[in-house]
Amino acid sequence: MAVCRWLYNKFVKQAKKSFLSRNDMNYFLTELKQSEPWLYNYYSKMLQMVSTQIESAEKSLIKLNKKGYKTGTIKFAIYNEYRTFTYNQSGFKFEKRGDKTLLHLSKIGYVEIRRHRKFPDNANIKQVIVTKSKSGKWYACLTCDIVESLFNIPKIDFKKSVGIDVGIKSFTYDSDGCSTPNPLNLKKMLKPLARAQRKVSRRKKGSNNRLKAIRHLQKIHEIIANRRKDFQHKLSTQYAKNNDVVFVEKLEKLNMVKNRRLSRSIMDSSWGMFLQKLEYKCKLLVEVSSQNTTIDCSRCGNKVPKGLTVRIHRCGKCNLVIDRDYNASINILQKGLKIFGQDNLPQELWKVTPVEISMRSVKQEQIIQRFR
Repeated sequence: MAVCRWLYNKFVKQAKKSFLSRNDMNYFLTELKQSEPWLYNYYSKMLQMVSTQIESAEKSLIKLNKKGYKTGTIKFAIYNEYRTFTYNQSGFKFEKRGDKTLLHLSKIGYVEIRRHRKFPDNANIKQVIVTKSKSGKWYACLTCDIVESLFNIPKIDFKKSVGIDVGIKSFTYDSDGCSTPNPLNLKKMLKPLARAQRKVSRRKKGSNNRLKAIRHLQKIHEIIANRRKDFQHKLSTQYAKNNDVVFVEKLEKLNMVKNRRLSRSIMDSSWGMFLQKLEYKCKLLVEVSSQNTTIDCSRCGNKVPKGLTVRIHRCGKCNLVIDRDYNASINILQKGLKIFGQDNLPQELWKVTPVEISMRSVKQEQIIQRFR
């Protein structure tokens, strides 16, 4: 890992002088081995993947820049922040010795691993990414090729469709009337997080006590991230198992976090990560326009403007009284079904009952329609 960080910084230094493509960096690596022969002690493909990492980072910066985010340039990797290396295509193998599973990495050796699940029978392992977490735990992430029949297309039943509206107090409110409270893991851990940060600030830079305080701080951050992932995985799996089609509204997170009062809660909710999990778990995930999903009445279509503090949708035309997030989720479902010509909603969706729930909400996003 240290040699990958050293090579990464070499590539960044050269890239600051003139633009380097991945092939240019690999050619530079070949020349570098002549002056630094100790590089031959490391697996060549592992070193070549550093150039791929820089190339993907540059592409990510370009994408963020196009979306309106302020981006700089690729920076040098400092100690303890470069925590990954990759074996691509070759240089690794798995062995079973009794009850133990061993991972062999070329020019490193055998490492005992603990699998969290079995490898698929038809899987061809193409890549191994070894990562060290901030708290010091090691993980091996496998990328596999799984051969599936092109004709094995899952059948989609639009009767098993649901619309989901995400929020702050209620993480999700769906068109079935189910509301899931938002755990807000960061908010719950703010006090111990601030205490750990103060300890780091008081320690002398470069001392062992400061390193210990930093590790403690990083463990707290890891706990928060793990709790967030666990909650989102369980919730997304539940929606994927119970529904064939999931409709969500297009979120413009860049505009949403401009609200200073809600930005921390919005970032803590991590709706984007939740939608990513839904995307690969569901049979079909469809993003629809967020235009008027909160304003339109889900029963008669009458427009009922309301501010963020108004939590109940009250229609003066059809006398519908329901929670605003529930109303929005039904509108999301209706919009999604219209895309596929499935306008006939189940009758139970029209038989809504008054709900008297006071909740906070999220600022309305910019109206952009997207469908995939």
